Amino acid sequence: MPLRALIFDVDGTLADTERDAHRVAFNQAFAAADLPFDWDVPTYGYYLKVTGGKERLRSFLNDHPEYPQLGDVDIARIHKQKTGFYVEMMEAGLLPLRPGVERLLNVAREVGLPIAIATTTTPANVESLLKSTLGKDGPGRFRTIGAGDIVPHKKPAPDIYLYVLRQLGFPAADCLALEDSENGLRSAVSAGLDTVITQTEYTQHQDFSSALRVLDQLGEPQAPAQILLGREAGARVVVDVDLLTQWWEEKTQH
Repeated sequence: MPLRALIFDVDGTLADTERDAHRVAFNQAFAAADLPFDWDVPTYGYYLKVTGGKERLRSFLNDHPEYPQLGDVDIARIHKQKTGFYVEMMEAGLLPLRPGVERLLNVAREVGLPIAIATTTTPANVESLLKSTLGKDGPGRFRTIGAGDIVPHKKPAPDIYLYVLRQLGFPAADCLALEDSENGLRSAVSAGLDTVITQTEYTQHQDFSSALRVLDQLGEPQAPAQILLGREAGARVVVDVDLLTQWWEEKTQH
């Protein structure tokens, strides 16, 4: 049975959104709410261990009793405003896709390989990113998009991947996930998916030992990616559907 679908995470995988988009939008929302704190790059990186923006803010406040303690309604309100700031940044075209992402999406479309999304970010965030980087028809290129609170438990629970697999109608063994974080990897693997990692500045020291391969990016012909973990560690490659299929087949044949 051939590889039947690629399932992409969004934040950190399609685009390096965390440091320069989500973090900035959170700080704009904090300022608008007159909160006496903001998140610098290391602080935000630390709290990325918590998946979900509302959950991330709750965890931060639990660790900092010296700051105003917000209830669920206030956290939801601030998070909604943060999403608005994020969407404004995406509509302004301020964030590109990571190297090799658009090329791989185009190749998948050319060969008829379905693509899908499994993410903990909100549907509004996903739609704004896809439209700003791929055009107004960007979201429609994906067979299914699983996003936000559509499932009870966020990554590292497998819920969002299981949801997407149900929507696709494919078993996990016939699909491949692309992620950037340990929480995302744990979520995908728990759902039965083999997974390829493209790490980021925030995730480079995380545990990716259960991934098929770990790379610094997907690569372009003029600027190949480097394999960081896997049997070809150190090699330079341009990740395409054929290479992903090769890695996936190696795993499924063992």
